[in-house]
Amino acid sequence: MAQIASAPLVMECQGWDGYRLIDSGAGRKLEAFGPHAFIRPEPQALWQPRLADWHAAGEFVPGSDEDGGGRWDFAEALPEEGWELGWNEVRFTAQPTPFRHLQFFPDMAPVWEWMRAQLSGMDEAETLNLFGYTGLGTLALSRHGRVTHVDASKKSVAQARDNAALSGMEDRPIRWLVDDAAKFAAREVRRERRYDGIILDPPKFGRGPKNETWRLEEGLAPLVHDCAKLLDADSRFLFLTVYAVRMSSIALAGLMEEALAHLPGTIEHGDLAVLEEPAGDAPRRRLPTAIFARWSNPG
Repeated sequence: MAQIASAPLVMECQGWDGYRLIDSGAGRKLEAFGPHAFIRPEPQALWQPRLADWHAAGEFVPGSDEDGGGRWDFAEALPEEGWELGWNEVRFTAQPTPFRHLQFFPDMAPVWEWMRAQLSGMDEAETLNLFGYTGLGTLALSRHGRVTHVDASKKSVAQARDNAALSGMEDRPIRWLVDDAAKFAAREVRRERRYDGIILDPPKFGRGPKNETWRLEEGLAPLVHDCAKLLDADSRFLFLTVYAVRMSSIALAGLMEEALAHLPGTIEHGDLAVLEEPAGDAPRRRLPTAIFARWSNPG
């Protein structure tokens, strides 16, 4: 059976041409998304900023409650249709959204690298991206074979397809599905499908295309168990990330251990983090962004 590694890990996003964490502190962070800088709320930035002045194209001002809401306050005009960024060969459009992010999650970059490493040497892999959003993880996986991309938002799937076209990957074997992720996984279990790898990036709360309600605390355990049934002893990975919840990565690893008891391999857990830019001689700070658990099986 799969064994849990004892020590937690940190998967660091060190930044790249399309994204940098410039500074953080006092509950906020200053980030560069290509040529434009933005200020966003960050409750885990408990320390003080290192830079005296933050210059940004816009700042997201959060709502009065912890469950979301808020608005952007822009200091300068931005391209109406967004602007192009890239991660390796994947090209995509960045643009501020009402949900405080910019149509992608930069801290996922080390996850994309890790999944590719698990599929090393494979060019006909079958992978599944649940809650696939705007498709960067899907496009990163697509060089290893067929990918099934599932998201409940028609708009997000359309944006993912646009990113595929921007990357010159519109002819890759990707199934783009507007569907409820949990219901789709359950149907795949009944169909006796199997995958070489699965990535799960569920929101805390969401709604499906037919107004289905998703709540993480209620839906996560049965979804992980269904995903485990779509894997076998030849599968390579299952990766789960969770944002903005009062939960430990140890709990995620325990859930995976239960669900994957029938398979070999290793379960690891820990934090995703972004590494801040150097500030003189001071050490680079890690800003935690999410917790994760991952199962890998070298075969």
